[in-house]
Amino acid sequence: MRHYRAPWWLPGGHLQTIWPALAARPRPAEALRLDRERWRAPDGDFIDVDHLPGGAGAPWLVLFHGLEGSSSSRYAIAFAQAAQARGWRFSIPHFRGCSGEINLAPRSYHSGDFEEIGWMLGQIRARADAPVFAAGVSLGGNALLRWTEEAGEGAAQTVRAVAAVSAPLDLIAAGEAIDRGLNRQIYTRNFLRTMKPRALAKWAQHPGLFDRDRLEAATTLRAFDDAFTAPLHGFADVDDYWTRASARPHLHRIRVPALVLNARNDPFVPGASLPAAHQVGDHVTLWQPDDGGHVGFAAAPFPGHVHTMPEAVCDWLGALGEPPPDRSLQSVFERSGYRFA
Repeated sequence: MRHYRAPWWLPGGHLQTIWPALAARPRPAEALRLDRERWRAPDGDFIDVDHLPGGAGAPWLVLFHGLEGSSSSRYAIAFAQAAQARGWRFSIPHFRGCSGEINLAPRSYHSGDFEEIGWMLGQIRARADAPVFAAGVSLGGNALLRWTEEAGEGAAQTVRAVAAVSAPLDLIAAGEAIDRGLNRQIYTRNFLRTMKPRALAKWAQHPGLFDRDRLEAATTLRAFDDAFTAPLHGFADVDDYWTRASARPHLHRIRVPALVLNARNDPFVPGASLPAAHQVGDHVTLWQPDDGGHVGFAAAPFPGHVHTMPEAVCDWLGALGEPPPDRSLQSVFERSGYRFA
């Protein structure tokens, strides 16, 4: 078990979520220059992928972002910097519509989009001449785990190891949590502020694709997913979507090393919804520190930075391929705020 301890000046799951997302380093101005490439998807749509070059034979890290995220998200910048420090190649594929341009097909993206994840990873695997690692954050973490579960033994032909950070493994529990009380006022409203206009742009592109009146009336993620996400991606309704897309029931099917990191004080991934060690397979490592918030894990000193989590995750992944250069794993984790117990 790995334990993270939040800085004393950052108490509680809400602050540990909001501060790293809005105020901690790395700031957007510190982002590395990434090269954008447009891939043509099997259905004729496009997917934009941002790449950080690396040397021949370097491991390749693929990061799947969270809901409404992109390569400009602070955690994505921090992962890119962590990859660069190790001499790794780095790529972040954007889920459809998240790269700054509306996608073409009558679909979007969702938490259980494992076929899309598999296709994206296959594109990288075909180019790589070294181990491929994959990490996913929040929604991207759940989708990555769903691919790993569905791929079973075949996942090892594509990736050496995977990691999921703050993934909503039980989407019904997470959906209910984020739509309640203060969470609804802070997080749901913020997500819907960009999700609804994007959905309405999709309706303008494909009139009649879904019930526009229901979408406009949605004030919760449940209502949004029931009106938009579920019908666009072949689910009967939101409950069918959340049930079939949840990674938690299938974690025992994973056959490659997988790190699943969730803070127990995550405001909208309830600690009670997280799996216990006996509920996952031998290939899954659970880290469930008491602190961290949702994709937070900021480190001291003030005003903090979000390198703690990407550093720890990359060192865990790298230890399965080649040891971290010039330092032990334990020293890296301890400097980052993790404690071995």
